[in-house]
Amino acid sequence: MKNIKILNVFITKISYAELLNYIECAVAENKKNIISYAAFHTIIHVNESNELTDKINSFNILHADGFAVYLASRLLYGKNGLEKRITGSDFYPILISSAIKNNWKIFLFGDTEETLAKAVEKNSSLKICGTQNGFNYRDEDLIKKINDSGCQILIVGLGCPKQEIWITENKDKLNANIIIAVGDGIKVFAGTKKRGGRVFQTLGLEWLIRLINNPVTMWKRYLIGIPLFLYRVIKIKYFKY
Repeated sequence: MKNIKILNVFITKISYAELLNYIECAVAENKKNIISYAAFHTIIHVNESNELTDKINSFNILHADGFAVYLASRLLYGKNGLEKRITGSDFYPILISSAIKNNWKIFLFGDTEETLAKAVEKNSSLKICGTQNGFNYRDEDLIKKINDSGCQILIVGLGCPKQEIWITENKDKLNANIIIAVGDGIKVFAGTKKRGGRVFQTLGLEWLIRLINNPVTMWKRYLIGIPLFLYRVIKIKYFKY
């Protein structure tokens, strides 16, 4: 698989089908792989620290997340950029269906007890073999709990960069074949994540719905973050720095 570089972050050019196949092969062959996403705010945040850049670039797969990253890839690389907009929120239902089909065991780590309970309730056919909220835990106890569960896939939703740091520091102690950083993606499992309609998604305006639903928390990310991200991309494209 090929990577493209956007602001020092190497993003994997991968489709939903290829990502799912990658996971299926890792489980079947009993290999360990770590996967995360790169949204525009992830890339901005990571670029503020060489240590974080190294950590996120150490992931086996770093898939794009959202329209801004897709647009940046096309600005920088033209037709050699990303072929289409990719989001974790669209991929996780695909992963759930495959996990049910393949009888995989999944452990959910992150978010709140309420969200985790809804995720278990909503996915009665999915083998969720354990859960842990993202606020009250000790690494040593949690790692034992995860390993004792026998999960093949560990979902980690702590937000960036906490989840990437936790995964890179603990991956060698974990037995799961696939460890996936999902941000607030556990809400997708729970069915509680608010998304824009298909038109907003197609136009790359899903962020607007998140801003409207949670303006106090999200205004800085979107109203400052998106212009800043695109400014830095344009600066590299046209001014080479």
